[in-house]
Amino acid sequence: MKTLKEIAVAKGLDIALDYLDRDIERNLPKLVDWAEKFDINGNIKKELNVVKRTVLQPGNNWNQYIINIWNTIDLSVIKKFFTNFIVYSNILGKTKRLEVARQNQCNVPWAILLDPTASCNLKCIGCWASEYDTKTSMSFETLDRIVRQGKEMGTYMYIFTGGEPLVRKGDVIKLCEKHDDCQFMAFTNGTLIDEAFAEEMLRVKNFIPAISLEGFEDDTDARRGKGTFQAIMRAMKVLREKRLPFGASCCYTRQNTETIGSEAFFDFLLEQGCLFTWLFTYMPVGVDAVPDLMVTADQREFMYHQVRKFRQSKPIFTMDFWNDGEYVDGCIAGGRCYLHINANGDIEPCAFIHYSDTNIHNNTLLDAYKAPLFQAYRKYQPFNANMLQPCPLLDNTDMLQKMVLESNSYSTDLKDPEDVRDLCNKCREAAGSWAETAGRLWNEADRHCTLHE
Repeated sequence: MKTLKEIAVAKGLDIALDYLDRDIERNLPKLVDWAEKFDINGNIKKELNVVKRTVLQPGNNWNQYIINIWNTIDLSVIKKFFTNFIVYSNILGKTKRLEVARQNQCNVPWAILLDPTASCNLKCIGCWASEYDTKTSMSFETLDRIVRQGKEMGTYMYIFTGGEPLVRKGDVIKLCEKHDDCQFMAFTNGTLIDEAFAEEMLRVKNFIPAISLEGFEDDTDARRGKGTFQAIMRAMKVLREKRLPFGASCCYTRQNTETIGSEAFFDFLLEQGCLFTWLFTYMPVGVDAVPDLMVTADQREFMYHQVRKFRQSKPIFTMDFWNDGEYVDGCIAGGRCYLHINANGDIEPCAFIHYSDTNIHNNTLLDAYKAPLFQAYRKYQPFNANMLQPCPLLDNTDMLQKMVLESNSYSTDLKDPEDVRDLCNKCREAAGSWAETAGRLWNEADRHCTLHE
Protein backbone atom coordinates (compact mmCIF):
# COMPACT_ATOMS: atom_id res chain seq x y z
CA MET A 1 0.00 0.00 0.00
CA LYS A 2 1.30 3.44 -0.93
CA THR A 3 2.07 5.86 1.89
CA LEU A 4 0.47 9.30 2.12
CA LYS A 5 3.84 10.83 1.23
CA GLU A 6 4.14 8.68 -1.90
CA ILE A 7 0.61 9.59 -2.98
CA ALA A 8 1.24 13.30 -2.37
CA VAL A 9 4.51 13.32 -4.30
CA ALA A 10 2.99 11.40 -7.21
CA LYS A 11 0.02 13.76 -7.33
CA GLY A 12 2.34 16.75 -7.30
CA LEU A 13 4.23 15.37 -10.29
CA ASP A 14 0.97 14.70 -12.13
CA ILE A 15 -0.03 18.35 -11.72
CA ALA A 16 3.44 19.52 -12.76
CA LEU A 17 3.32 17.42 -15.94
CA ASP A 18 -0.13 18.76 -16.84
CA TYR A 19 1.26 22.28 -16.51
CA LEU A 20 4.32 21.32 -18.53
CA ASP A 21 2.17 19.95 -21.34
CA ARG A 22 0.60 23.36 -21.96
CA ASP A 23 3.89 24.74 -23.25
CA ILE A 24 6.75 22.26 -23.06
CA GLU A 25 9.51 24.60 -24.19
CA ARG A 26 8.54 27.41 -21.81
CA ASN A 27 7.58 25.35 -18.76
CA LEU A 28 10.28 22.66 -18.74
CA PRO A 29 12.29 24.45 -16.00
CA LYS A 30 9.24 24.19 -13.74
CA LEU A 31 9.53 20.39 -13.78
CA VAL A 32 13.12 20.62 -12.57
CA ASP A 33 12.03 23.04 -9.83
CA TRP A 34 9.39 20.52 -8.74
CA ALA A 35 11.93 17.68 -8.64
CA GLU A 36 14.35 19.75 -6.53
CA LYS A 37 11.56 20.62 -4.12
CA PHE A 38 10.68 16.98 -3.44
CA ASP A 39 14.23 15.61 -3.55
CA ILE A 40 14.82 16.65 0.06
CA ASN A 41 17.58 14.05 0.59
CA GLY A 42 19.49 15.05 -2.53
CA ASN A 43 19.09 11.61 -4.08
CA ILE A 44 19.06 12.98 -7.62
CA LYS A 45 20.87 16.29 -7.10
CA LYS A 46 23.75 15.29 -9.38
CA GLU A 47 21.38 14.27 -12.17
CA LEU A 48 19.34 17.47 -11.83
CA ASN A 49 22.49 19.56 -12.15
CA VAL A 50 23.25 17.78 -15.44
CA VAL A 51 19.70 18.51 -16.61
CA LYS A 52 20.12 22.20 -15.84
CA ARG A 53 23.32 22.40 -17.91
CA THR A 54 21.92 20.51 -20.88
CA VAL A 55 18.20 19.81 -21.16
CA LEU A 56 17.15 23.31 -20.10
CA GLN A 57 19.28 25.01 -22.76
CA PRO A 58 17.10 25.90 -25.80
CA GLY A 59 18.42 24.28 -28.96
CA ASN A 60 20.54 21.80 -27.02
CA ASN A 61 20.41 18.22 -28.31
CA TRP A 62 18.87 17.00 -25.03
CA ASN A 63 16.35 19.82 -24.99
CA GLN A 64 15.19 18.65 -28.40
CA TYR A 65 15.10 15.08 -27.11
CA ILE A 66 12.62 15.93 -24.34
CA ILE A 67 10.47 18.01 -26.68
CA ASN A 68 10.39 15.11 -29.14
CA ILE A 69 9.11 12.81 -26.39
CA TRP A 70 6.27 15.22 -25.67
CA ASN A 71 5.39 15.45 -29.34
CA THR A 72 5.37 11.70 -30.03
CA ILE A 73 4.40 9.82 -26.83
CA ASP A 74 0.97 9.56 -25.19
CA LEU A 75 0.80 11.98 -22.25
CA SER A 76 -0.63 9.39 -19.84
CA VAL A 77 2.34 7.10 -20.58
CA ILE A 78 4.75 9.99 -20.01
CA LYS A 79 3.10 10.70 -16.67
CA LYS A 80 3.35 7.08 -15.57
CA PHE A 81 7.03 6.87 -16.55
CA PHE A 82 8.00 10.08 -14.76
CA THR A 83 6.06 9.06 -11.65
CA ASN A 84 7.56 5.57 -11.46
CA PHE A 85 11.06 6.45 -12.62
CA ILE A 86 11.58 9.75 -10.78
CA VAL A 87 9.33 9.48 -7.72
CA TYR A 88 9.43 5.79 -6.82
CA SER A 89 12.69 4.54 -8.30
CA ASN A 90 15.01 7.51 -7.84
CA ILE A 91 13.65 9.68 -5.01
CA LEU A 92 11.69 7.50 -2.60
CA GLY A 93 13.31 4.23 -3.66
CA LYS A 94 16.87 5.43 -3.27
CA THR A 95 16.24 6.41 0.35
CA LYS A 96 14.98 2.88 1.07
CA ARG A 97 17.89 1.24 -0.76
CA LEU A 98 20.50 3.22 1.10
CA GLU A 99 18.94 2.41 4.48
CA VAL A 100 18.71 -1.34 3.77
CA ALA A 101 22.28 -1.32 2.47
CA ARG A 102 23.48 0.47 5.62
CA GLN A 103 21.66 -1.88 7.99
CA ASN A 104 22.80 -5.06 6.24
CA GLN A 105 26.19 -4.00 4.86
CA CYS A 106 25.32 -5.11 1.35
CA ASN A 107 24.53 -3.80 -2.10
CA VAL A 108 20.86 -3.14 -2.92
CA PRO A 109 20.17 -2.78 -6.65
CA TRP A 110 18.37 -0.03 -8.51
CA ALA A 111 17.12 -2.58 -11.07
CA ILE A 112 16.49 -6.32 -11.24
CA LEU A 113 16.66 -8.28 -14.49
CA LEU A 114 14.27 -11.24 -14.64
CA ASP A 115 13.96 -14.17 -17.06
CA PRO A 116 10.28 -15.19 -17.04
CA THR A 117 11.21 -18.07 -19.33
CA ALA A 118 14.18 -19.66 -21.07
CA SER A 119 12.00 -20.29 -24.10
CA CYS A 120 12.51 -18.29 -27.30
CA ASN A 121 10.81 -18.27 -30.68
CA LEU A 122 14.15 -17.57 -32.44
CA LYS A 123 17.53 -19.30 -32.50
CA CYS A 124 20.17 -16.57 -32.80
CA ILE A 125 23.79 -17.37 -33.58
CA GLY A 126 26.01 -17.07 -30.49
CA CYS A 127 23.14 -16.77 -28.00
CA TRP A 128 23.25 -19.12 -25.00
CA ALA A 129 19.48 -18.91 -24.49
CA SER A 130 18.83 -20.71 -27.77
CA GLU A 131 20.38 -23.85 -26.26
CA TYR A 132 18.40 -23.83 -23.01
CA ASP A 133 15.59 -26.11 -21.94
CA THR A 134 12.54 -24.30 -23.30
CA LYS A 135 10.38 -25.61 -20.46
CA THR A 136 12.34 -23.74 -17.78
CA SER A 137 10.30 -20.80 -16.46
CA MET A 138 9.47 -18.93 -13.28
CA SER A 139 5.82 -18.97 -12.25
CA PHE A 140 3.84 -15.75 -12.02
CA GLU A 141 3.76 -16.21 -8.24
CA THR A 142 7.58 -16.33 -8.13
CA LEU A 143 7.92 -13.26 -10.35
CA ASP A 144 5.40 -11.42 -8.18
CA ARG A 145 7.26 -12.42 -5.01
CA ILE A 146 10.52 -11.06 -6.43
CA VAL A 147 8.92 -7.71 -7.23
CA ARG A 148 7.27 -7.48 -3.82
CA GLN A 149 10.55 -8.24 -2.04
CA GLY A 150 12.38 -5.76 -4.24
CA LYS A 151 9.93 -2.94 -3.57
CA GLU A 152 10.25 -3.43 0.17
CA MET A 153 13.94 -2.57 -0.23
CA GLY A 154 13.45 0.30 -2.70
CA THR A 155 13.81 -1.41 -6.09
CA TYR A 156 11.14 -0.22 -8.51
CA MET A 157 12.79 -0.96 -11.88
CA TYR A 158 12.34 -4.43 -13.43
CA ILE A 159 13.72 -5.55 -16.78
CA PHE A 160 12.62 -8.77 -18.46
CA THR A 161 15.21 -10.80 -20.35
CA GLY A 162 15.31 -14.38 -21.49
CA GLY A 163 14.81 -16.38 -23.62
CA GLU A 164 12.17 -14.22 -25.20
CA PRO A 165 10.19 -12.61 -22.36
CA LEU A 166 7.14 -11.89 -24.51
CA VAL A 167 6.53 -15.62 -24.82
CA ARG A 168 4.98 -14.83 -21.41
CA LYS A 169 3.34 -11.58 -22.51
CA GLY A 170 0.18 -12.26 -20.49
CA ASP A 171 2.11 -12.56 -17.23
CA VAL A 172 4.29 -9.58 -18.15
CA ILE A 173 1.22 -7.38 -18.47
CA LYS A 174 -0.28 -8.86 -15.31
CA LEU A 175 2.84 -7.87 -13.35
CA CYS A 176 2.74 -4.36 -14.81
CA GLU A 177 -0.88 -4.04 -13.77
CA LYS A 178 -0.38 -5.38 -10.25
CA HIS A 179 2.71 -3.25 -9.58
CA ASP A 180 1.69 0.00 -11.18
CA ASP A 181 4.27 1.93 -9.12
CA CYS A 182 7.12 0.06 -10.87
CA GLN A 183 8.65 0.71 -14.27
CA PHE A 184 9.02 -2.40 -16.43
CA MET A 185 11.10 -2.90 -19.53
CA ALA A 186 12.03 -5.89 -21.70
CA PHE A 187 14.87 -6.86 -23.97
CA THR A 188 12.85 -8.49 -26.73
CA ASN A 189 13.31 -9.65 -30.31
CA GLY A 190 10.15 -7.69 -31.06
CA THR A 191 8.52 -10.32 -33.27
CA LEU A 192 5.68 -10.96 -30.80
CA ILE A 193 4.62 -7.31 -30.53
CA ASP A 194 1.30 -6.85 -32.32
CA GLU A 195 -1.58 -4.39 -32.13
CA ALA A 196 -3.33 -6.29 -29.33
CA PHE A 197 -0.21 -6.27 -27.16
CA ALA A 198 0.39 -2.59 -27.92
CA GLU A 199 -3.13 -1.86 -26.67
CA GLU A 200 -2.27 -3.65 -23.43
CA MET A 201 0.91 -1.58 -23.14
CA LEU A 202 -1.16 1.57 -23.57
CA ARG A 203 -3.56 0.36 -20.89
CA VAL A 204 -0.97 -0.40 -18.18
CA LYS A 205 1.37 2.44 -19.29
CA ASN A 206 4.46 1.18 -17.41
CA PHE A 207 6.07 -1.19 -19.91
CA ILE A 208 8.73 -0.23 -22.48
CA PRO A 209 10.35 -2.64 -24.97
CA ALA A 210 13.99 -2.52 -26.09
CA ILE A 211 13.95 -4.31 -29.43
CA SER A 212 17.02 -6.25 -30.53
CA LEU A 213 18.70 -5.32 -33.81
CA GLU A 214 22.03 -6.47 -35.23
CA GLY A 215 22.13 -3.60 -37.73
CA PHE A 216 20.13 -3.34 -40.93
CA GLU A 217 18.19 -6.16 -42.56
CA ASP A 218 21.08 -8.32 -43.77
CA ASP A 219 22.93 -8.26 -40.43
CA THR A 220 19.79 -8.81 -38.36
CA ASP A 221 18.47 -11.68 -40.46
CA ALA A 222 21.91 -13.29 -40.70
CA ARG A 223 22.02 -13.73 -36.92
CA ARG A 224 18.31 -13.95 -36.04
CA GLY A 225 16.72 -15.61 -39.05
CA LYS A 226 15.22 -14.51 -42.36
CA GLY A 227 12.20 -12.24 -41.97
CA THR A 228 13.09 -11.07 -38.45
CA PHE A 229 13.99 -7.55 -39.55
CA GLN A 230 10.67 -7.00 -41.32
CA ALA A 231 8.80 -8.34 -38.28
CA ILE A 232 10.65 -5.75 -36.18
CA MET A 233 9.72 -2.99 -38.61
CA ARG A 234 6.05 -3.97 -38.30
CA ALA A 235 6.30 -3.93 -34.49
CA MET A 236 7.92 -0.49 -34.44
CA LYS A 237 5.21 0.84 -36.77
CA VAL A 238 2.49 -0.38 -34.41
CA LEU A 239 4.25 1.22 -31.43
CA ARG A 240 4.64 4.55 -33.25
CA GLU A 241 0.97 4.58 -34.21
CA LYS A 242 -0.05 3.92 -30.60
CA ARG A 243 2.30 6.71 -29.41
CA LEU A 244 4.19 4.27 -27.19
CA PRO A 245 7.86 4.61 -26.17
CA PHE A 246 10.39 2.03 -27.32
CA GLY A 247 14.07 1.71 -28.06
CA ALA A 248 16.66 -0.62 -29.54
CA SER A 249 19.04 -3.13 -28.02
CA CYS A 250 22.13 -3.77 -30.12
CA CYS A 251 24.91 -6.29 -29.65
CA TYR A 252 28.02 -5.31 -31.55
CA THR A 253 30.33 -8.10 -32.64
CA ARG A 254 33.41 -8.43 -34.81
CA GLN A 255 31.07 -8.73 -37.79
CA ASN A 256 28.75 -5.74 -37.33
CA THR A 257 30.50 -3.10 -35.19
CA GLU A 258 31.09 -0.69 -38.05
CA THR A 259 27.39 -0.86 -38.92
CA ILE A 260 26.07 -0.48 -35.36
CA GLY A 261 28.37 2.49 -34.76
CA SER A 262 27.63 4.25 -38.05
CA GLU A 263 25.82 7.55 -38.40
CA ALA A 264 23.50 5.92 -40.93
CA PHE A 265 22.37 3.34 -38.37
CA PHE A 266 21.78 5.92 -35.63
CA ASP A 267 19.78 8.03 -38.08
CA PHE A 268 17.79 4.92 -38.98
CA LEU A 269 16.94 4.32 -35.29
CA LEU A 270 15.75 7.91 -35.00
CA GLU A 271 13.63 7.57 -38.14
CA GLN A 272 11.94 4.49 -36.68
CA GLY A 273 11.07 6.41 -33.49
CA CYS A 274 13.55 4.83 -31.07
CA LEU A 275 14.01 6.94 -27.93
CA PHE A 276 17.03 5.02 -26.66
CA THR A 277 19.50 2.33 -27.56
CA TRP A 278 21.33 -0.04 -25.21
CA LEU A 279 24.65 -1.21 -26.63
CA PHE A 280 26.28 -4.48 -25.61
CA THR A 281 29.44 -6.12 -26.84
CA TYR A 282 29.52 -9.83 -27.56
CA MET A 283 30.56 -12.02 -24.63
CA PRO A 284 31.71 -15.65 -25.20
CA VAL A 285 29.43 -17.07 -22.50
CA GLY A 286 28.58 -20.77 -22.69
CA VAL A 287 30.57 -23.79 -23.82
CA ASP A 288 29.21 -23.39 -27.37
CA ALA A 289 29.96 -19.65 -27.59
CA VAL A 290 31.78 -18.24 -30.62
CA PRO A 291 34.91 -16.36 -29.38
CA ASP A 292 35.63 -15.17 -32.92
CA LEU A 293 32.60 -12.86 -32.59
CA MET A 294 34.35 -10.84 -29.84
CA VAL A 295 35.28 -7.33 -30.97
CA THR A 296 38.86 -6.20 -31.44
CA ALA A 297 40.35 -3.40 -29.33
CA ASP A 298 40.15 -1.11 -32.39
CA GLN A 299 36.46 -1.85 -32.81
CA ARG A 300 35.72 -1.20 -29.15
CA GLU A 301 37.57 2.12 -29.39
CA PHE A 302 35.56 2.97 -32.51
CA MET A 303 32.33 2.51 -30.53
CA TYR A 304 33.75 4.54 -27.66
CA HIS A 305 34.29 7.57 -29.91
CA GLN A 306 31.12 7.17 -31.98
CA VAL A 307 28.78 7.03 -28.99
CA ARG A 308 30.31 10.12 -27.43
CA LYS A 309 30.07 12.00 -30.71
CA PHE A 310 26.43 11.07 -31.27
CA ARG A 311 25.46 12.09 -27.74
CA GLN A 312 26.16 15.65 -28.79
CA SER A 313 24.32 15.50 -32.10
CA LYS A 314 21.62 12.79 -32.08
CA PRO A 315 18.47 13.14 -29.91
CA ILE A 316 18.54 9.54 -28.71
CA PHE A 317 19.67 8.30 -25.29
CA THR A 318 22.51 5.80 -25.70
CA MET A 319 24.27 3.62 -23.15
CA ASP A 320 27.25 1.40 -23.94
CA PHE A 321 27.45 -0.99 -20.99
CA TRP A 322 31.19 -1.61 -21.27
CA ASN A 323 32.57 1.67 -22.58
CA ASP A 324 30.56 3.85 -20.17
CA GLY A 325 32.20 2.60 -17.00
CA GLU A 326 33.74 6.01 -16.39
CA TYR A 327 30.28 7.50 -15.75
CA VAL A 328 29.18 4.92 -13.17
CA ASP A 329 32.49 4.18 -11.44
CA GLY A 330 33.09 0.81 -13.07
CA CYS A 331 31.06 -2.39 -12.93
CA ILE A 332 27.40 -1.95 -11.90
CA ALA A 333 26.65 -5.66 -11.37
CA GLY A 334 26.52 -7.75 -8.20
CA GLY A 335 23.65 -5.69 -6.85
CA ARG A 336 25.58 -2.43 -6.93
CA CYS A 337 23.08 -1.14 -9.49
CA TYR A 338 21.52 -4.33 -10.83
CA LEU A 339 21.44 -8.14 -10.77
CA HIS A 340 19.94 -10.95 -12.83
CA ILE A 341 17.65 -13.87 -11.96
CA ASN A 342 17.46 -16.60 -14.58
CA ALA A 343 14.44 -18.72 -15.48
CA ASN A 344 15.59 -21.41 -13.04
CA GLY A 345 15.57 -18.89 -10.18
CA ASP A 346 19.35 -18.61 -9.81
CA ILE A 347 20.30 -15.15 -8.53
CA GLU A 348 23.29 -14.03 -10.60
CA PRO A 349 25.43 -10.87 -10.31
CA CYS A 350 25.04 -10.06 -14.02
CA ALA A 351 23.13 -11.22 -17.09
CA PHE A 352 26.49 -12.24 -18.59
CA ILE A 353 27.91 -13.93 -15.48
CA HIS A 354 26.24 -17.32 -15.14
CA TYR A 355 27.35 -18.22 -11.62
CA SER A 356 25.44 -18.08 -8.35
CA ASP A 357 25.35 -19.22 -4.75
CA THR A 358 21.64 -18.57 -4.09
CA ASN A 359 18.29 -19.37 -5.71
CA ILE A 360 15.06 -17.41 -5.31
CA HIS A 361 13.11 -20.62 -4.68
CA ASN A 362 15.15 -21.25 -1.52
CA ASN A 363 16.38 -17.76 -0.59
CA THR A 364 15.15 -14.19 -0.35
CA LEU A 365 16.69 -11.33 -2.32
CA LEU A 366 18.28 -10.08 0.88
CA ASP A 367 19.84 -13.51 1.43
CA ALA A 368 21.50 -13.18 -1.97
CA TYR A 369 22.75 -9.66 -1.27
CA LYS A 370 24.41 -10.90 1.93
CA ALA A 371 25.73 -14.16 0.47
CA PRO A 372 29.44 -14.63 -0.41
CA LEU A 373 29.25 -13.97 -4.19
CA PHE A 374 27.52 -10.60 -3.94
CA GLN A 375 29.66 -9.68 -0.95
CA ALA A 376 32.74 -10.42 -3.06
CA TYR A 377 31.47 -8.05 -5.73
CA ARG A 378 30.90 -5.39 -3.10
CA LYS A 379 34.37 -5.95 -1.65
CA TYR A 380 36.31 -5.75 -4.91
CA GLN A 381 34.37 -3.14 -6.91
CA PRO A 382 35.65 -1.26 -8.81
CA PHE A 383 37.77 -3.99 -10.35
CA ASN A 384 40.22 -1.59 -11.98
CA ALA A 385 41.38 1.96 -11.33
CA ASN A 386 40.79 2.59 -15.03
CA MET A 387 37.02 2.85 -15.34
CA LEU A 388 37.24 1.98 -19.03
CA GLN A 389 38.11 -1.53 -17.86
CA PRO A 390 35.07 -2.16 -15.65
CA CYS A 391 34.16 -5.81 -16.27
CA PRO A 392 35.47 -8.64 -14.05
CA LEU A 393 35.25 -11.01 -17.04
CA LEU A 394 35.97 -9.10 -20.25
CA ASP A 395 38.52 -6.66 -18.76
CA ASN A 396 39.77 -8.18 -15.50
CA THR A 397 39.42 -11.93 -16.00
CA ASP A 398 41.27 -12.93 -12.83
CA MET A 399 38.71 -11.06 -10.73
CA LEU A 400 35.72 -13.12 -11.86
CA GLN A 401 37.62 -16.35 -11.35
CA LYS A 402 38.69 -15.18 -7.88
CA MET A 403 35.15 -14.24 -6.80
CA VAL A 404 33.47 -17.38 -8.12
CA LEU A 405 36.03 -19.69 -6.50
CA GLU A 406 36.13 -17.74 -3.21
CA SER A 407 32.35 -17.89 -2.87
CA ASN A 408 32.11 -21.53 -3.95
CA SER A 409 29.54 -20.51 -6.56
CA TYR A 410 28.12 -22.92 -9.11
CA SER A 411 27.62 -22.60 -12.86
CA THR A 412 24.01 -21.75 -13.64
CA ASP A 413 24.16 -22.68 -17.30
CA LEU A 414 20.95 -24.62 -17.88
CA LYS A 415 22.47 -26.92 -20.51
CA ASP A 416 26.25 -27.35 -20.09
CA PRO A 417 27.83 -26.01 -16.85
CA GLU A 418 30.95 -24.02 -17.68
CA ASP A 419 34.03 -23.96 -15.46
CA VAL A 420 34.82 -20.33 -14.66
CA ARG A 421 38.50 -20.89 -15.51
CA ASP A 422 37.55 -21.99 -19.01
CA LEU A 423 35.31 -18.96 -19.48
CA CYS A 424 37.96 -16.52 -18.27
CA ASN A 425 40.61 -18.04 -20.50
CA LYS A 426 38.47 -17.22 -23.54
CA CYS A 427 38.65 -13.52 -22.62
CA ARG A 428 42.33 -13.13 -21.69
CA GLU A 429 43.62 -12.15 -25.12
CA ALA A 430 40.87 -9.57 -25.64
CA ALA A 431 41.41 -8.17 -22.12
CA GLY A 432 45.12 -7.74 -22.74
CA SER A 433 44.58 -5.99 -26.07
CA TRP A 434 41.97 -3.64 -24.62
CA ALA A 435 44.11 -2.76 -21.57
CA GLU A 436 46.64 -0.90 -23.71
CA THR A 437 43.94 1.01 -25.62
CA ALA A 438 41.94 1.77 -22.46
CA GLY A 439 45.04 3.13 -20.75
CA ARG A 440 45.61 5.60 -23.57
CA LEU A 441 41.94 6.68 -23.65
CA TRP A 442 41.79 7.08 -19.87
CA ASN A 443 44.66 9.52 -19.94
CA GLU A 444 43.12 11.73 -22.61
CA ALA A 445 41.90 14.99 -21.12
CA ASP A 446 38.77 15.21 -23.28
CA ARG A 447 37.36 11.79 -22.49
CA HIS A 448 34.31 13.04 -20.57
CA CYS A 449 30.97 13.66 -22.26
CA THR A 450 29.06 16.83 -21.36
CA LEU A 451 25.87 14.92 -20.65
CA HIS A 452 27.47 13.02 -17.78
CA GLU A 453 29.97 15.46 -16.31
